[in-house]
Amino acid sequence: MKEEIVIIGAGVIGISAAYYLAREGFSVTVIEKGTVASGSSFGNAGLLCPCLSTPIAMPGVLTQGLKWLLDAESSFYIKPRLDSDLLRWLWRFRSYCNQSAFDKAVPLLRDLSRASLDLYRELIDREDLACNFAQNGGLVLYRTESGFEHGRREAWQMQQFGLQMTVLDVAEAHALEPAIHSQIVGAIQLHEDAHLTPNLFVQGLAEAAQANGVSIWPHTELLSIEVENQRITVVESTRGRKEVGQLILAAGAWSALVARQIGINIPMQPAKGYSISVKRPHKSPHRYLYLGEAHVAVTPMGDILRFAGTLELAGFDFTINERRVNAIIRAAGTYLDQVGEKEQAEIWRGLRPCSPDGLPYIGRSQRISNLVVGTGHAMLGISMGPITGKLLAQVVAEKEPAIDLDPLRVERFDNA
Repeated sequence: MKEEIVIIGAGVIGISAAYYLAREGFSVTVIEKGTVASGSSFGNAGLLCPCLSTPIAMPGVLTQGLKWLLDAESSFYIKPRLDSDLLRWLWRFRSYCNQSAFDKAVPLLRDLSRASLDLYRELIDREDLACNFAQNGGLVLYRTESGFEHGRREAWQMQQFGLQMTVLDVAEAHALEPAIHSQIVGAIQLHEDAHLTPNLFVQGLAEAAQANGVSIWPHTELLSIEVENQRITVVESTRGRKEVGQLILAAGAWSALVARQIGINIPMQPAKGYSISVKRPHKSPHRYLYLGEAHVAVTPMGDILRFAGTLELAGFDFTINERRVNAIIRAAGTYLDQVGEKEQAEIWRGLRPCSPDGLPYIGRSQRISNLVVGTGHAMLGISMGPITGKLLAQVVAEKEPAIDLDPLRVERFDNA
């Protein structure tokens, strides 16, 4: 009998890890304070997007974006507050907003997203998961000449990393997606990408994991973690004590808080994002769209159309800022026909875990011998979820990881 694996978090990463570990014969228990896919794995844009493999720490993001940082309706907003963790995070973030760091990050994110997309196809086929998966690429739309010129430069840059993109004129864009507004001036076609309904995938994979013996404890709060000789021995939760062989921490934005309980420093900020889901109109896009100047994703998901966007550094704040919601809706109406006339179905907000360098934390802790971490994926968590789960399972099983994890190591900021 293999050792007991406890996973904290039942989002796409925790559930993917549980699935792969169960298939390796491990006994797995997943502890989740809500329900399966109740956090960011529920309301995100559902993009599986190698072509958008860019870190949030991009060249010039701070200098170019200073005009937005305190604008409550901008796509990137920092809520003014005195917070030492935020200030340290911003200082580190600043050091990665350069071309050299970008050039190192993009291939890592690209390879993770491509590997994950392969796993999505495999898992959906093997487990017969109904999640509205479609691999028909995406379109980045521009409504200003200056925005389109910036998009062409970005596309050329990403093509240097081997990503498959094509610049389209307005007629070519309309031929692909008649639902877009007549004022669009051009687009970038993203050939590799796909989309799905994220919670349906995670919930379906959770059922498959349970069929392989995984135990999922929903509505269970983690109370404490006991450590002896640099090794976790027991987790205490609202469902009692659980002995631990190895612990996987995949709690999204809360991972840093959990790690802090056992003396592990994982620099991370929770970044609030919003989505608005409406009944899908008759005149609807068939692939995902990204609204270039507005930084909003538009995704068809079965009978709904979802608009998602914003990056709001406001701490663990779940309040809904209606100005930001309205800004997303207004932006959508300038790129698509008839959006404003559609019935609103749901407003969602959630917290994405953001590292200072824009790379996830994946691997075994160097300080706690049986702690394995998978978090910090920012807005690419669903895109990189299955490969992260598989990598965590490989680490636990002491197999050679499919991707080099050294740049993603958990304690990489300890001496920074």
